[in-house]
Amino acid sequence: MKICLIQPAYSSDYEKIDYYFEEQIKLMRQCDDSIDMIVMPESCDIPCLANTREKAYAAYEKYNRIFLDEVSATAKRCNAMVFANARSLEESGLRNTTYAFDREGNIVGKYFKEHLTPGEVTKTRLDSDYTFEFTEPTVIEMEGYRFGFLVCYDSYFYEYFSALARQNLDFIIVCSHQRSDTHLALEIFSQSLAYNTNAYVVRSSITMDESSDICGGSMVVAPNGKVLVNAKSRIGLTTVEIDPAAKYFKPAGFGNPPSAHYEYLEKGRRPWKYRPAGSAIVRHDEIMPYPRVCSIGYDSKLLTERTLASYGAAIAEGSEEIMIDAFLDENCTPICVSGKYIEEIFKKFSCHAIINIVPQQIEVIPPLVALIKKYDCEKYVYFTSNDQQILADLSLNYPSFTRCFQGEDISVAQKYGCKKIEFDAQLLSFDKVRRAHEKGFVCSTFVVNNEDVDKYLNIGVDVIITFDYNEIQHKVAKKEKYVTY
Repeated sequence: MKICLIQPAYSSDYEKIDYYFEEQIKLMRQCDDSIDMIVMPESCDIPCLANTREKAYAAYEKYNRIFLDEVSATAKRCNAMVFANARSLEESGLRNTTYAFDREGNIVGKYFKEHLTPGEVTKTRLDSDYTFEFTEPTVIEMEGYRFGFLVCYDSYFYEYFSALARQNLDFIIVCSHQRSDTHLALEIFSQSLAYNTNAYVVRSSITMDESSDICGGSMVVAPNGKVLVNAKSRIGLTTVEIDPAAKYFKPAGFGNPPSAHYEYLEKGRRPWKYRPAGSAIVRHDEIMPYPRVCSIGYDSKLLTERTLASYGAAIAEGSEEIMIDAFLDENCTPICVSGKYIEEIFKKFSCHAIINIVPQQIEVIPPLVALIKKYDCEKYVYFTSNDQQILADLSLNYPSFTRCFQGEDISVAQKYGCKKIEFDAQLLSFDKVRRAHEKGFVCSTFVVNNEDVDKYLNIGVDVIITFDYNEIQHKVAKKEKYVTY
C-alpha cells in the first residue's frame, strides 16, 4: 500500500488565507493514481490562524464546501482513500471533524475530535457537549481495514491509547496542527501510539518554517515503533510503501505466546491505581452547567440523612453537587455531621459530582486538602464558609481552590477572591442576584420550602441547595442549561 502525506504551509497572518488555501489545493492536485491513501492535516478549511470566532466561521463559510468537493474529486481521480480534517455542521453546531472518503469520493464516515482545546470551547465555540459523554472510539472500516482516529490535541492523552488498542485497529489517522512541539517530541508521541496499539500511525500536519525543527512532522510509524518516513518541516507530498499486514508481537514471558503490547498489558492492568475515569465521571466545577441541584444528603425514600447511601442516591438521581460539613474528630480525622469519615465520601464519589465542602474549623482544612489531592478531585470541589478567618486562610494558603462566601456582603466575597456566594433565601431578590452576576459571581441558596424553587430559579439563582433533591430535581432539569466560562 502506498501512503501519501500532504504537509502544506501555514501562516499566522489571516490576511493571506486565500493564498494558503490555494497552495493547499495545488498540493492535492499533485497526487496521482499510484497512491492508495492520502492524509491531510487538521482544519484544512481554515489554513491560516483565525484568532476569533468570527474569522474562523468566515473561513469555514468560504472554504469548507470547496475543500470537501476537492477532496472528493482527488479521491476519485487518484482512486485513493482520503482522510481530511475540516469543520462539519451537525445538529448541535460546528465540530472539528476528520472525514473518511472512499476511492469513489464518497464520505463513508466521520470522526469528531474528542479533546477540544480550551480555545476551541471558549473562543471559537465549537460544539463540545458530546465530549463530556462516554462514547466508544470511532472506528471506520474500509477495504477490510479498521481505521481509528486522533486529531492534534487528542495525541497528548496517552490514557486514550488503551481505549484505541482494544479496537484491533490497522491504522490510526492523525490530522494535526501541533505547532509547538519538536520533531523529536512528535516522533515520541507517534511511536508510543503505534507501539501501544499495534497499528500504523499515519500523521499529517502543517509546517510554518522549513528550516525549523518545530511543527511539521508528518510521518508514518509502523506497529513496532519504527519511523518509516518523516517529512520534518518540508512543504509538499511525502510518500511511503507499507505492508498493512505487518504487525508486531512481542515475547509475553513465562512461556506465554507472543502478543501485542496492549494484550500483554491487559493481563496486569490495575485501573484503581490510576486517575478516576469511566462513564460515571462528570464535568468538573468550572465547566459543569447551571442551574444545579446541590444535595445535603437527605433522601425521603430511604429516610436517611448525610449517609453514603443518601449521597449516592442523590448522585444517581442526577444531583450535580453534594454538600458536606467537615469537622475533625478526636483523632484529627475529617468527618461529616453524621460522624462518617469524609474519606469514604471521596473514595466513593470522587469526580462523580461536585463536592461543596463547608469546613467548620481552620484546622480541618489541611487534612481535607490532602484527601482531595489523594483522590484527584481538586477540580471537583469548592469550599463554602461565612467565617472570614477560614476564607482568609483558604485564600492565602490554598488559592487554587474555589471559594464561596456564605453571606450577603459582596465586598467580603471580593476581598477573599470568592467566585460564588450563598445567599439567605429569605433575603433574596432579582436585583441582588443580578448585581452578583454582573460582578461575576455564581449564586446559590438553601431552599427549605420546595414550593419556592421556581421563584428562585426565575430570579436567576444558579445552585439550589436542598435536603430533598427528589422533590426539586425535575424542576431544575426543566431549566435551560448554561455555563459561566
